[in-house]
Amino acid sequence: MASNLDIVDDADGFPYEDPTSQGLYLFRVAGLSTTLGYIIPSVLYILRDCPGWSVDEEQRTVVLESGQTIEERSAAIRKTILAMCEKECFSILKGWRDETFPVFGPGHEIVLHIERCACPLFGVVTYGVHVIAYVPAPADDGAMKIWVSRRARSKQTFGGMLDSTAAGGVASGETPLSTILHECNEEASLPSDLVRRNAKAAGAITHFYVRDRRSGGEVGLLQPECQYVYELPVPSGLVCKPNDNEVEAFQLLTVSDIVEALARREFKPNSALVMLDFMIRHGVVTSENEKDYLEIITRLHRRLDFPLR
Repeated sequence: MASNLDIVDDADGFPYEDPTSQGLYLFRVAGLSTTLGYIIPSVLYILRDCPGWSVDEEQRTVVLESGQTIEERSAAIRKTILAMCEKECFSILKGWRDETFPVFGPGHEIVLHIERCACPLFGVVTYGVHVIAYVPAPADDGAMKIWVSRRARSKQTFGGMLDSTAAGGVASGETPLSTILHECNEEASLPSDLVRRNAKAAGAITHFYVRDRRSGGEVGLLQPECQYVYELPVPSGLVCKPNDNEVEAFQLLTVSDIVEALARREFKPNSALVMLDFMIRHGVVTSENEKDYLEIITRLHRRLDFPLR
C-alpha cells in the first residue's frame, strides 16, 4: 500500500537538481533568454534535423529561431510537430487533438500556442482544472461523501483509473472558470448554472510529472503541471452521470473509501494529488496523523522553474 508521500512521488518524480546535469536541454525561443521547458535527448535528436531550430551544445539550449510573433512561433512549432507526425517519430502524437495550449513568457504573456499532445515533447508547463463535487456531512452526525469518476478504459491516458468529479486542460482562449463550466457539464452532467453558483476556487497545486507507461506514448517525457482546484458542494439528491465517452461511471464514496483507493494507487497521478490536497484542506490529513505532512504540503506547491500564466 502506498503512503501519502509515495502518492506525491508518483506525480512529482522529477529530481530537484540542475536539469542540464541530467542530460536535458533548455527549450527557448529566439529573442527570449527564458527557459520555457526541458527537452530530453531523444526529442533533441529529431529537432536537430528540423528547419528553424538551433542547438547550442555548450549552453545546452534548443532554440526555436523561426517567428517573432505569437502567430509566427505557433505556426513554426506546429510545422515541426506535423513533420514529426508524418515521420511517425513519437507515438504520443497519435493522440493529436487539434487543440492547443498556451505557453507563457516571463511577463505572463503568451509566447506561442502548441498542440496539446505535443507539450511533453518540449517539457512546457500545462494547466488543468479539477472539480471535486461533494455532499457535505449532514447535521445529524453523518459523513461527507465525494463524487469520483472512473475514466473510460478506452482513453489513451490512464484508462480505467479513478479521477476527480470533472477535470480538463485549460486550452488556448479558455480560463479555469470557463473550463470547469463545460467540463462539469460534459463529463458529469452538472448544469452550468449550478456550477457557476456553487463552485468555490480552492487554490492550485503544482508538480513535475515524468510520464510512465500509463500516460500513453513514450516513457520519460517531462510534464510540469499546474492544476487549478475547485470545490463544489452539492445536495444529497444530485447524481453525477457520464455525459460523454471519457467517463465510464461515477461513484459516491466516503472519505475512508478515498483514502483506501489512494493507498491502492487507483487514482490518476495528478488527480491523486488533488484529492490529497482536498483531504488536507478538510482536516482529514493532519500533522498529527501524517509524519510527512510538511514535505507533502511543500511538494503539492512545487516551484516550477518556468514562466507561469
